[in-house]
Amino acid sequence: MHYLVVDDETRLTDLVVRYLTESGHTAQGRYDGISGLAAARDPRLDGIVLDVMLPGMDGVEVCRTLRNAGVDVPVILLTARGAISERVAGLDAGADDYLVKPFAMEELLARLRAISRRRPDCSGRLRVSDLVLDPGQQRAWRGDTELDLSRREFAVLRVLMENAGQVVTRLHLLDEVWDGETDLRSNAIDVHVSKVRAKVDRAFGRTTITTLRGRGYRLETSS
Repeated sequence: MHYLVVDDETRLTDLVVRYLTESGHTAQGRYDGISGLAAARDPRLDGIVLDVMLPGMDGVEVCRTLRNAGVDVPVILLTARGAISERVAGLDAGADDYLVKPFAMEELLARLRAISRRRPDCSGRLRVSDLVLDPGQQRAWRGDTELDLSRREFAVLRVLMENAGQVVTRLHLLDEVWDGETDLRSNAIDVHVSKVRAKVDRAFGRTTITTLRGRGYRLETSS
């Protein structure tokens, strides 16, 4: 999962980001409402931890702005103890849950998991480890780095990610990506897989796409 943490308490934000990262996720921090709103438009986000009291733009307004723009990423509001009006305003603005400060990191992560289950991602994004592909936007990322893929390379990667952990035969790629425009005797499939591997793996020192001689290719689910 990829999370955004927005809180003007720098130390707290950094602690939450580190905890989420150590828990096997990726996370980024912002320290004011304006930059938080900009970062919240990232289509890769799976959840936002958002403090109510923020400089520039408060958390309730950030949440309301996102919802008015059609951004449906799950949001957990951080509120002060006893600030019932803040919680009500946040929930009315479209927040999914709230957590009262101070809080336990374990509870925060549990709540993030819970809101992700209640509001499944309908964007159609594919995710394998830190590799993310958005078919609608025709964009792909390895971690925080966007990949520069041609149309055909994107299609090859999409098929591999849709079948992550499984063998993808050359015939399958031929049907899905080339639609009969080439044949199995052509080296076009091997050339394009090699190009994808160079951009997805070798550029990052990774080994994700493996070749299974005589069988096809497989995108490993961990690397």
